[in-house]
Amino acid sequence: MKIAVEWLLDTGEVICVRRTGWRRVYDLPERVLPDELLGAEPSDAECLAHLAGVTARALGVVAQADLTEYHRLNVQYAPLLADAALAAGLTPVAIEDPSGGSGSRPGWADPAALAEEAAGRRGRHRVTLLSPFDSLIWDRKRTRQMFGFTHAIEAYVPKPKRVHGYYAMPLLAGGRLAGRADPARDGTTLVARQVSLDRASAAEPMAQALREAASWVGCDDVRLERVEPAPWAPRLAAALAELS
Repeated sequence: MKIAVEWLLDTGEVICVRRTGWRRVYDLPERVLPDELLGAEPSDAECLAHLAGVTARALGVVAQADLTEYHRLNVQYAPLLADAALAAGLTPVAIEDPSGGSGSRPGWADPAALAEEAAGRRGRHRVTLLSPFDSLIWDRKRTRQMFGFTHAIEAYVPKPKRVHGYYAMPLLAGGRLAGRADPARDGTTLVARQVSLDRASAAEPMAQALREAASWVGCDDVRLERVEPAPWAPRLAAALAELS
């Protein structure tokens, strides 16, 4: 039944109207959509332009691969995506290599995101721990290309072979991914079983993010177990102490 309904969803015979927990609730389009939308017949080019705009607004800046992957478009549309991006009003940009190399890739940016950046508004650059399933990083290839950051879920990796922990959560700080923490809970204490920092200056935002994560699960204390690299552990502990 699940396969059948998913096929009807793919072909537009039913639509998902809401979610109840992890479950989708489906209905017939004519019982949900307004008549003017139900009767619309946009061209393929108009649909691609709309989807390109949705993708850029969600991601801020996109390359061709992002436009294809975000909505799982058929590869046959790849040659049309440059025109679709321009039709959507996106701004052509060059995406730099996050590793500092001299190469760059062509892409397109959301004009609203560029305007925010030009005005000095950086509200998206908050400090927090991200779920491994967060939409910012779920596309692992894009995460490597945009942030120079390789992340994997190690819950299914044998414990002796884990590098960053069972459920490592990436640290978002200053618009960059700067480390990971593998949290657990012991009573009212959040236990950072393993913390990995990409640079020493990430200690302070990691401390802030751990304190926030503790509040999510009703914990009033944070305990560090293992910090990599080990020489940065005192700096992280001191930052946590200042926030207590």
